[in-house]
Amino acid sequence: MFKVIKKEGKARRGVFTCAHGGEVQTPVFMNVGTQAAIKGGVSAIDLKERLGTQIELSNTYHLHLRPGDDVVRQMGGLHKFMRWDGPILTDSGGFQVFSLAGLRKIKEEGVTFASHLDGHRIFMGPEESMRIQSNLGSDIAMAFDECVENPAPYDYAKASCERTLRWLERCKKEHDRLNALPDTVNPGQMLFGINQGATYADLRIWHMQQIAKIDCDGYAIGGLAVGEPTEVMYEIIDAVEPYMPADKPRYLMGVGTPSNIIEGVARGVDFFDCVMPARNARHGKLFTWKGTLNIKNAKYKLDEQPIDPECDCPVCRQFSRAYLRHLFTAEEMLGMRLAVMHNLYFYNKLAQKIRDALDEGRFAAFRAEFSEKLSQKI
Repeated sequence: MFKVIKKEGKARRGVFTCAHGGEVQTPVFMNVGTQAAIKGGVSAIDLKERLGTQIELSNTYHLHLRPGDDVVRQMGGLHKFMRWDGPILTDSGGFQVFSLAGLRKIKEEGVTFASHLDGHRIFMGPEESMRIQSNLGSDIAMAFDECVENPAPYDYAKASCERTLRWLERCKKEHDRLNALPDTVNPGQMLFGINQGATYADLRIWHMQQIAKIDCDGYAIGGLAVGEPTEVMYEIIDAVEPYMPADKPRYLMGVGTPSNIIEGVARGVDFFDCVMPARNARHGKLFTWKGTLNIKNAKYKLDEQPIDPECDCPVCRQFSRAYLRHLFTAEEMLGMRLAVMHNLYFYNKLAQKIRDALDEGRFAAFRAEFSEKLSQKI
């Protein structure tokens, strides 16, 4: 269930509820735990007790391979398996199929591709994706789609859009069937449809109009942040947003930088996810309220300040830049863990500050102050 409680321009302040975790306040940034864990040694306990996480996101394709969705089902579902009692969103596996371009073959039935682990052949179609996600027991299942490469020829993008629409119809039918089974892991699992169409506004609008006719619980904009200029991404969001159901949550998949999130909210988006905070952290690139810094730089060797003096995360309350730099130069695993914790806390805090600004009617001022500042290097 989703309710918009306040608006400022196109920006929306909302509340989302599902089978686990009580109320989720939106806009929200979802923390990506691809294989039921955040890369960098961060557990579900950290997410809940230390980092302010509301929704965790896991990967259908990877969990299907390891440990196997049948194993997760036998362990009582993903929530019990990873000890996370909040909402979980699982992506459909479509993006992974896209990223395995040299190893896949797409047909109407679905996609046959080679495992990145050992090369064995795997078939995944709409029904298979729904069954895997049902076994995982996530709160939000994503429809199986094709994310075309950028740039994509218009005719191919059009045919792909049409096929993704047919796949959504099949997803919806199978999802409804699975939710009605007496032994399903999470009978309250929701289904989000995904808008595609490459960077062609007319295809995006047509596809959004069509998938909006299918009664999904929310809708995502997929296939962006795959190499197109940032301004093109914003133009596509602007084109699609008027055709997205106003009473359903809107999710911008795989995006992005702090600035991208602020600009996405300004364009009417409610949900975000990205591997960027954790991935950048593992390489010593940290986010602060004045911009990004590289903790490996020599200038931090004797710096007693926290990563960000304005941050109250568990890392900034305890450790100095000099210590973090030492951990990275000594290749200590603790360095990655602390850096990932800081960046995830920063992103979750960013979403909270956006919500606070919307609550207080000052989002426009917040956007003006931080959208450009947070993209700077310090």
